[in-house]
Amino acid sequence: MNGIILVNKEAGMTSHDVIFKLRKILKTKKIGHCGTLDPLAKGVLVCLVNNATKLSNFLVLDSKEYTATFKLGEATTTQDLAGEVVETKEYQNEYSKEDILKVLEQYKGKQMQTPSIYSAIKVNGKKLYEYARANQEVEIPTREINIYDIKLIDFENDLITINVKCSSGTYIRSLCYDIANTLNYPGVLTNLVREQSGSFKIEDAYTLDQIRNEEYQLIGIKEAMDDYQQVILDDDKIKDVKNGKQLEIDIDNRFIVLDKEGNVIAIYERSIDGKAKVIRGLW
Repeated sequence: MNGIILVNKEAGMTSHDVIFKLRKILKTKKIGHCGTLDPLAKGVLVCLVNNATKLSNFLVLDSKEYTATFKLGEATTTQDLAGEVVETKEYQNEYSKEDILKVLEQYKGKQMQTPSIYSAIKVNGKKLYEYARANQEVEIPTREINIYDIKLIDFENDLITINVKCSSGTYIRSLCYDIANTLNYPGVLTNLVREQSGSFKIEDAYTLDQIRNEEYQLIGIKEAMDDYQQVILDDDKIKDVKNGKQLEIDIDNRFIVLDKEGNVIAIYERSIDGKAKVIRGLW
């Protein structure tokens, strides 16, 4: 079994919990995932099985889409409901829908984001949340993110629901916290659903119970890399590929090499000298 399973993660589980359960269900240890989801979050978790784990670095940079709800008037240590309340301010119901739309417009495009200290970003080889739990001070690095689109889904009293299309690495709870601050209120994320990761959508994802009951479809490696140009080689050339030899193929972008049976053998990229070299073997 080699391929991708889209899991519709439920709230209350870590991404690691999902992988642990999948290993038991599928009876294989070689399973990983692309793009961690916080325990509070639900939605698409892209899980890679056996040889597909080699695709991790090529899928983890994909864009994401989320639907998020946050509350004005309360802030926590973690910027979501898992943390301790550190600030409150009674919401005065002074904003209109047009006011909210104007603020959301400010958050479109490239920008620098400072994530919560309760995140998995590593500083000096240690995750930020480990510093937080040990009450140790640490400088939180800012990072560039890109909000491709942000839409207002609902606005009622102190609750705002938005849909966000963004670059990988964007912390939605930090985004919601920042938006609330722009509105002069503390803010906390109350609900988060990842609707899409790259080209993988929530409507194509399965619950763990469905997977346990074998009510799922495995996405093949070839299908997952449908955006890549494909080159089919005969058996002799495939031997060269597996030996790491360069190919004289005039393709500028990354491409995948397949054998005659349609199996994806490797990912290639053109080098400075004009030849194509293997950047990841998939056999």
